Amino acid sequence: MFTSVSQRSASAYQRVQVETAVSQADPHQLVHLLFEGFLKAVGLARIAMKRGDIVTKGQQIIKAVRILDEGLNPALNLEQGGALAANLKGLYGYCVLRLTQANLNNDEAALADVLRVIEPLAQGWKEIGGQVSSRVQ
Repeated sequence: MFTSVSQRSASAYQRVQVETAVSQADPHQLVHLLFEGFLKAVGLARIAMKRGDIVTKGQQIIKAVRILDEGLNPALNLEQGGALAANLKGLYGYCVLRLTQANLNNDEAALADVLRVIEPLAQGWKEIGGQVSSRVQ
């Protein structure tokens, strides 16, 4: 019913840490943070699913869907991005569908599918970070 002081302190520290990272990030770093948050949420959903923790599983899947729908998808510029942006939009839509199926059916394979799609994108985005930041400066 109540959380311990140390849990509340840790939670407050984490919120401040995330808010600071976001407020100081350039657009490339913001997308990187979204990918990290997405992967973390899906990973936590997998753990919760294995434990039978339906509430946490649902919360983490909802978080992952929101990151796609409210963070990554709106960041796409379909006019300038052409086929690449359109393909990413399609992949994000596929991932939302698979996340929904995972949540409804306790389908760990659906979560694995989503990770299989997003992990290479996140890794590629991370790897081009140095190139992007060196051009900005």
